[in-house]
Amino acid sequence: MHLTMRTSLAMKTLMFCAVNQGRIVRRHEIAEACNASENHLAQVIYLLAQQKFLHTIRGRAGGLMLARDATQINVGEVFRRFEKVLPFSECIGQTDGKCALMGSCRLSCVLAEALAAFYARLDRTTLADLVDGNTSLGQQLKVA
Repeated sequence: MHLTMRTSLAMKTLMFCAVNQGRIVRRHEIAEACNASENHLAQVIYLLAQQKFLHTIRGRAGGLMLARDATQINVGEVFRRFEKVLPFSECIGQTDGKCALMGSCRLSCVLAEALAAFYARLDRTTLADLVDGNTSLGQQLKVA
């Protein structure tokens, strides 16, 4: 399993905003702190705002901030919104008969179970769990 760059940037952006809670942050600050392309970041920020994770403010003094408290942002929800687009495997959820082993292969059940456990663990984690008390992350992402 490999995390997509979009999901990774989404989580970094959310963590950056959580560390700088109560402050309007700018895209270039996130890009610099996370060593990310501003163009990729712009797409991710747009999606995060559409999904109501971020609040964006236009204009000269604009930027972005969390749309809700970090305790209310569930990591599993973020992953589902960004990763669910791509199927984990061709055999999970397939009903079109493309898999030659469909109906007799037990691997799809094992993979579906593992994926469910993966998301269950993420569902128990909030953005606050990732940033609260994490001083090294705070030092790395805190805007002066």
